Amino acid sequence: MDATTRYRPFIYDVFLSFIREDTHRGFTFYLYKALNDRGIYTFFYDQELPRETEVTPGLYKAILASRVAIIVLSENYAFSSFCLDELVTILHCEREVIPVFHNVDPSDVRHQKGSYGEAMAKHQKRFKAKKLQKWRMALKQVANLCGYHFKDGGSYEYMLIGRIVKQVSRMFGLASLHVADYPVGLESQVTEVMKLLDVGSDDVVHIIGIHGMGGLGKTTLAMAVYNFIAPHFDESCFLQNVREESNKHGLKHLQSVLLSKLLGEKDITLTSWQEGASMIQHRLRLKKILLILDDVDKREQLKAIVGKPDWFGPGSRVIITTRDKHLLKYHEVERTYEVNVLNHDDAFQLLTWNAFKREKIDPSYKDVLNRVVTYASGLPLALEVIGSNLYGKTVAEWESALETYKRIPSNEILKILEVSFDALEEEQKNVFLDIACCFKGYKWTEVYDIFRALYSNCKMHHIGVLVEKSLLLKVSWRDNVEMHDLIQDMGRDIERQRSPEEPGKCKRLWSPKDIIQVLKHNTGTSKLEIICLDSSISDKEETVEWNENAFMKMENLKILIIRNGKFSKGPNYFPEGLRVLEWHRYPSNCLPSNFDPINLVICKLPDSSITSLEFHGSSKKLGHLTVLKFDKCKFLTQIPDVSDLPNLRELSFEAYEFSASQLDLS
Repeated sequence: MDATTRYRPFIYDVFLSFIREDTHRGFTFYLYKALNDRGIYTFFYDQELPRETEVTPGLYKAILASRVAIIVLSENYAFSSFCLDELVTILHCEREVIPVFHNVDPSDVRHQKGSYGEAMAKHQKRFKAKKLQKWRMALKQVANLCGYHFKDGGSYEYMLIGRIVKQVSRMFGLASLHVADYPVGLESQVTEVMKLLDVGSDDVVHIIGIHGMGGLGKTTLAMAVYNFIAPHFDESCFLQNVREESNKHGLKHLQSVLLSKLLGEKDITLTSWQEGASMIQHRLRLKKILLILDDVDKREQLKAIVGKPDWFGPGSRVIITTRDKHLLKYHEVERTYEVNVLNHDDAFQLLTWNAFKREKIDPSYKDVLNRVVTYASGLPLALEVIGSNLYGKTVAEWESALETYKRIPSNEILKILEVSFDALEEEQKNVFLDIACCFKGYKWTEVYDIFRALYSNCKMHHIGVLVEKSLLLKVSWRDNVEMHDLIQDMGRDIERQRSPEEPGKCKRLWSPKDIIQVLKHNTGTSKLEIICLDSSISDKEETVEWNENAFMKMENLKILIIRNGKFSKGPNYFPEGLRVLEWHRYPSNCLPSNFDPINLVICKLPDSSITSLEFHGSSKKLGHLTVLKFDKCKFLTQIPDVSDLPNLRELSFEAYEFSASQLDLS
């Protein structure tokens, strides 16, 4: 069927041509029902007509309005001049035709032998030679088409009906899914997944996992694979948006949809998901099926729908897409494929197609397009959203939009990415926000120390959860903390929304502008727990004038890290609960007189003006201290007695470093 024919405004999917007296109450009726049950709208003329009736204008219109004709050539079909005229009309309209030879031999139809010879001999007495010639040509033409042959005792009618329905479904693309307008970089990914599927092995069942962060195109990849291999299976089903659908309608609904699709039955009612699991296991165990579970986020979903491989017949394949790699591990899915970001060339191509709907562009756009590609960091979702939003815009408008995206990320992008965050437990959310807002790019060893200081018990096991849920990139303790830029933007946006107008009421501050505003105007509150100034305040280093009493309102401040910025003076006050103090170029020669370091775990004051480090009271107050650093402190002359600090692991000053094992701490 060519594209022109396929997309005409048809009314019917199928036109059924048959003679009532042979198959009306049996084969043809059941074929009609099976087609309609599959959602294939079928014209079925149920009125009894004399054999000599001509094709009426209404029936002619029905033929014209149908995309496919199925002609049931039974024993008495040719005795009806009406059926023969109908056949001529169908062939003249150049419809896609599927002949079904029901208890007749195709050669008898082709050469008009047997009952077809008798019928034509009878017609010869009543009709003109011209009409007879048209009928003979039509019978010969339809007999030469590829079709189906049914003979009593040879097979079961229901099996033949199933094959016909399946063919029609494929012809209409009912088994095909729209993949992408611009499938850039998809071909190589499909190839890799196909290797894992090993479709040619019909003696085993394979369950495949496709995982990665939101917006990478996991669903798109699964759709492309589905379209490619669906014809190799008895039945196929793509369950999209499993997370959303199960939240809205429950697992029973998903199970009913699956069973209806794969069994061809309507109105499957389940009393519990356990009943649904049992029905899937028993009714599908002999079927070779293809099943896609898209966007799975809970173990219960897998347990209810794909409990074990033996739930499905040999040769079956199940593909699971998820953001959570741990779900695949838990379900013992060994064959997995991780979807990664696009390389620069593919990202540039995808952006170009979405923004201009063509491959070649005006060279004046090249620079800004490259900067958008850098901003999107290879995320297809971002490239598609930004490209489509800026379609038809000038270079100046692109420039302006890019600056806006950097300050305020697109809600359309953030909404997709936030799904992974919403699935976290509360403690996991806190660890994620700490990293996204403040610690991306830090050494993992530093983050480990900070988390030990920040939380009463170490939360490092949550890091593994963030990696499995595709919110963090793989962890190597020798490297820096890596997170996709737009995932970081998403986390920072979540934190910023706590108090968009008054940053001092947020839990975490990282923006130089917000930090300076809070310190200058003394607008901090007890909600603040982390201040991390780790980027330049301005292009030109200027001395920051601030309120030295700004920390007095921040009674719950636990982490204060200032790595950039030249401050005019030192603080008058530090909160007692401070656990991490890191201040490069600390602007005073001593710490505030009020500061009680009882909770201090990490203290780093490199390149500072400090001359002596004295904590008022006994040095035993430093019992939690693990890291003490004074690198490049030219004026430092005195530090506390550290010989009785049981937890001190690292002490560093000037150009020398000592490990705990090299110090006499007895």
